[in-house]
Amino acid sequence: MSSTPPAPQTRHRRPVGEVVLGVDTHRDAHVAAVLSVTGMVLATGEFPATAAGYSDLLKWARKSGAVRRAGVEGTGSYGASLSRSLLAQGIDVFDVNRMDRADRRQRGKSDPLDAQNAARAVLSGRARARAKAGDGPVQIARMYKLTKASAVKARTQAINQLKSVLITADPALREELAGLGNAELFRTCARFADVSGHEEVGDEAVLQATRVTLGLLACRIGQLSEQIRDVDARLARLVECHAPQLLDVVGIGPDTAVALLITVGDNPERLDSEASFAALCGVSPVERSSGRRRYRRLNRGGDRQANAALHRIVFTRLRVDPRTQDYYERRIKEGKTRREIVRCLKRFAAREVFHLVGQLQPGPRS
Repeated sequence: MSSTPPAPQTRHRRPVGEVVLGVDTHRDAHVAAVLSVTGMVLATGEFPATAAGYSDLLKWARKSGAVRRAGVEGTGSYGASLSRSLLAQGIDVFDVNRMDRADRRQRGKSDPLDAQNAARAVLSGRARARAKAGDGPVQIARMYKLTKASAVKARTQAINQLKSVLITADPALREELAGLGNAELFRTCARFADVSGHEEVGDEAVLQATRVTLGLLACRIGQLSEQIRDVDARLARLVECHAPQLLDVVGIGPDTAVALLITVGDNPERLDSEASFAALCGVSPVERSSGRRRYRRLNRGGDRQANAALHRIVFTRLRVDPRTQDYYERRIKEGKTRREIVRCLKRFAAREVFHLVGQLQPGPRS
């Protein structure tokens, strides 16, 4: 793709009323197609992925008719900024998956074809997932959660490396650190980073390098732990400010609340019903009946982070909530398996959360 996008290729037609916009998104430029409600291609064009480019794209599309719906590929990545820009203009934006492989083999692959396919997905009703607004407290929580996840991963790696170094360390050093809990071990090793910069020779050089390595790793662990605590505090304040109603529910803490809010997004109205939220979380029942056998299995799709959050809610309630415990015992006596009961409880939790997340408070942002 060239660095200077070519001028949009527009077929000169008079406006035909409502039109549908489809966009194939990329890092530097987006390719757009405008289709009539009957599926006729009215125009295609390429625009830079900049604020000015988004404005030009919408002006260009409106020359063909009224734009009320748009299908955008990658609303959570390359198309995120464009989706926010279109939503701000009152346009319904739908997230579009890439073209079906069989269809791609028959029709070929090009950016204009992908843009047309995005618009056709909206026209046919195949694209039904509305894009997240990404302009409020939930987007802030998503950024903090991303930071925390990377810090936790890096800290785990540093802890594993420190303990791996200890395994091959000098026996005297291992005995010095033996029996210490993790917290005391990290504090003790952190003091090794202050050893003299004078380089030893022979066996002492290896011992000194080992101490320095342990000290640096321990300091890194401490810094990452501090970052995680800071982000946790920010997330807790965010939930208390914008969705305190979630924290009043048995089994929901700040971490679980954040995971569920991220799944919903800043515009909870995009979810039409309890069933749509349950399907989004992967807790809607899926039919698996055949002949005389009537059976429903767990849904293995949806957002797995939200599914894990509902899983934590259910198992917390099974430990501490008398009503949940009574329900579990009653269903066991009816012949239900533990897996079936957990599926039902996750569905109940999803229904409860759905009615609470619609009360997201815009409020002052942290």
